Amino acid sequence: MKLSKVAKAVNGTFTGDGEAEIHAMASLLEAREGDISFLANPKYAAQMKETKATAVLVAHDYAGDCPATLIRVDEPNKAFASLAPIFGPKPVVREPGIHATAVIGEGVTLGKGVYIGPYTVIEDGATIGDDTIVDGLVFIAQHVTIGKGCHLYPQVNIRESCVLGDRVILHAGVKIGTDGYGYTVEIGAQGPVITKVPQVGIVEIGNDVEIGSNTCIDRARFGRTRVGDCVKIDNLVQVGHNVQIAPFVGIIAQAGIAGSAKIESGALIWSQAGVSGHLTVHERAQVAPQAGVKEDVPEGEYVAGTPAIPKRKFAEGLLLPRLVDKLKKKVADLEAKVKALEAK
Repeated sequence: MKLSKVAKAVNGTFTGDGEAEIHAMASLLEAREGDISFLANPKYAAQMKETKATAVLVAHDYAGDCPATLIRVDEPNKAFASLAPIFGPKPVVREPGIHATAVIGEGVTLGKGVYIGPYTVIEDGATIGDDTIVDGLVFIAQHVTIGKGCHLYPQVNIRESCVLGDRVILHAGVKIGTDGYGYTVEIGAQGPVITKVPQVGIVEIGNDVEIGSNTCIDRARFGRTRVGDCVKIDNLVQVGHNVQIAPFVGIIAQAGIAGSAKIESGALIWSQAGVSGHLTVHERAQVAPQAGVKEDVPEGEYVAGTPAIPKRKFAEGLLLPRLVDKLKKKVADLEAKVKALEAK
């Protein structure tokens, strides 16, 4: 695609060779001749001088040096993303139908335009909405309800009676409705007796939710574990039983949320963070990477560390060792001066 057409596609302006051919997208350092890249974060500005890209999307006020042709746009990051359908791989098209190896139970309801892939199992009484794609090796248990326009990638498991809204994306290996961690311990004549607590609730997922690979969301002990509309969950996340996640929440890789916790709208749980059970992370709060939350997080607060504390206090704690070192040096200097005066 000619550079001039690329610039037109992103509503950009440029000075240079509009006939140059653009073939692919790449980062500044990985780009080769024929690639287009972008600069949105100033910390990568030094890479502009080294890039081998043919063209780079930049903001209108960019004034640095770059060997590539600069295409000036309002928002480089957004403009670069808009080129993905042009230069990225074409999406796989699933024609409606049921693969010959799929196993479909009794009383299953399939909407219009549904695709069922090879070796998928759909048990009795399940319902799948229009235009939903169910890839190979998926397991859908009895009486599960799945909405319209969903996409279940290979090896997704959805357990009994769970409910998915419309346009839900479950990436490979997601497990919905597995049993939560619930046991009682009693001391019997022969020692401790561990008894499993029945997990008889469901998982209910709202509309426009996307859940990353190998994430597990436990069914409720009773009632429902709830994931609200437009929630985005990364890979390898654990959500315990009876957790309530409000709409527009983000949860990043390897985070864990224990049973009956509440995550309110607009909150963000960063990677490897842990939230203890029965706590509330209030609206628009953030939990920093690897933080351990042991008490409620107030609205709009950013907490970090283990146990998690407000970011300001956490930063003060990081600075404390430096302050102590400075004080030690000052004390040593003063002691040396006192000794010198005593010697006189």
